[in-house]
Parts: sequence; structure tokens; C-alpha cells
Amino acid sequence: MFSIVHCPSLVPGRQCLLAVCLLLGSVSVSASDCKPPSIGLALGSGGAGGLAHIAMLEVFEDLEIKPDQISGTSIGAVIGAMAAAGLKSGEIREIFHEFGGSAMDPLSGLMNDNRGPGWRDLLEIDLENGGFIDADGFLEFIGERFDARDFSDLGIPLKIVATNYWDGEQHVFSSGDLFLAIKASMAVPGLFRPVTFDDKLLVDGGASNPLPLDLLDDNDVVIAIDVTGTRNPDDDKRPGITDLLFKTFEIMQQSIIRSKIALDPPDVYIKPELGEVRLLHFDRVDEVVEQARSAADELRKELKTLTNCRTRNGEQD
Repeated sequence: MFSIVHCPSLVPGRQCLLAVCLLLGSVSVSASDCKPPSIGLALGSGGAGGLAHIAMLEVFEDLEIKPDQISGTSIGAVIGAMAAAGLKSGEIREIFHEFGGSAMDPLSGLMNDNRGPGWRDLLEIDLENGGFIDADGFLEFIGERFDARDFSDLGIPLKIVATNYWDGEQHVFSSGDLFLAIKASMAVPGLFRPVTFDDKLLVDGGASNPLPLDLLDDNDVVIAIDVTGTRNPDDDKRPGITDLLFKTFEIMQQSIIRSKIALDPPDVYIKPELGEVRLLHFDRVDEVVEQARSAADELRKELKTLTNCRTRNGEQD
């Protein structure tokens, strides 16, 4: 007879066949026969709100689960590259501690309070080249924290999304210069200068694919982390020009994400509730991670369910 065991809680089309046994007699399935599903992790764009990705990586580490593939856009590309290079969540958090020496809002003042290197030290004004800031200093800063320079150096396969300004289509990096890909993916229009690559002019991946879950179709389970923020009405204060510019970009990203999820929903969709986190508030890493705790707990429950296999009589081990 045949005995077929499936992973629980997967959407139709992504069920994971764990064991098919052809025996003459009765069959029992032990926990040792249970192979965990392959997991693809999509880390979305969202500026400093993307620091919430650190809380999600902590969950993977606590459960001793390693994603089989990562895709990332903008801040998701930055943190995804660090994770794929082997950095632990605590190490990534410490990097942003060191870097976040200022509120890092270039339009309200690049103040450095001597707590660490901030945007004033690591980024240069670059208006002539299509952006307010040149990100090379930031990339050099994070590059000192790990050895990977090429996608082939990574311990986890990684895909990074940028957007071709000329045709509006996404450009997916999965090989070659890792830091070129990160720089292109985080090139927020008007803030960071675009990146020239072959015949393309690349800007922030969030303009075309802010949550690249569709790049992970060859995995049994797709987990998507959406770190685009929220906007709450305030009768006493209207949004300023910088908030209007960046939050409108955020609204467009959320529209893209809704359409993508409606077309092909991930197995797990997590969206932390992040309040009052502006685009460049990387000095608030602890606060953002704490705000993401509730969402991280939900991810923990989902991962435990997805990685527990059904045993005989339909019971979970």
C-alpha cells in the first residue's frame, strides 16, 4: 500500500510530499522519516521600517531553521545580503547600532550626536548625479562587517531586485557583484543616485517589486515579510513635504504588494505594525525591533506549524 505524508498548513499547489512508501504490509511513519519543507524568505522594502526584518531573522535562529533561499528589495536586500553572508540577527542589529548615530533624515538636518558614524560621515551630497546622497560610504561601512563580495560567496542563495528606470521593469540580480546589486536596489528616487548597469539605469527595487515573493516559486514554502508602514490621520498636524513624497511612494508599493498577493498568495504573510518610523530613522533599531515582536511571534507559530510533519493517524509530532 501507499502511505503519503504532507506538510500541514500549505496553500494548494505547494504541498510538500515527504514520504511515499510502497510496502506489502501496513506502514507507519516515524518522525525520522519527516523531511522539513524548503523555505523561501522574501524581505520587502520599507526604509528604516525594514529593521523589523531583524526580529524575523531572530525567530529563524531560535527555531534553528535556515531559509533555503532569500529574496530582497531595498532594505530587504541589505539585510538579506547580510543574512545570506552568514551574519546573525544580533550582529546585523549591532551594525545598525553603530551606523545609527543620527536620525538620518537628510531633509531635516544631518545631525551627528557622536554616538557613532551617521549619514553625515558616510554619505556625500550628490545632486549632480541624480540623487541627494551617494551611498558608497554606507556600503563600505557594512562591507567591513562581512567578507562576501560576490553572490557566489554567499551561504544562502539570494535574489536582489532593482528597477530599470527606462522601461519600469524589475531587474533581478542573482550573480555577480553583490554590492552593486545592493546599491541599485536601495537607490530611492531623488534620495540616492541611480546605478548604471549595462544599458540600464537602475533605481529602487520597490518601484517595481517591493515584496519579491514571486522569485521564490521553487520552494515548498514562501514566507513574505512586508515592512511598508502605515499612515494614521492626525488632526493637529498635516504631513510635511518629505513625508508626502516618501509616503506616497510607500502607497504605490503597497498597491503593488496587494496585487501580487491576490494573484499568488504566499504561505505565510507577515506585516508588522510599525508606527512613526520614517524612511531614514535607522537610529531607532531597538524600537523598530520591539515593535515587530508581535509579528515575530506570529511568524514563530507559523514556522512551527509548517515544519512539524503529520504522523500516523493525522496527528502532529
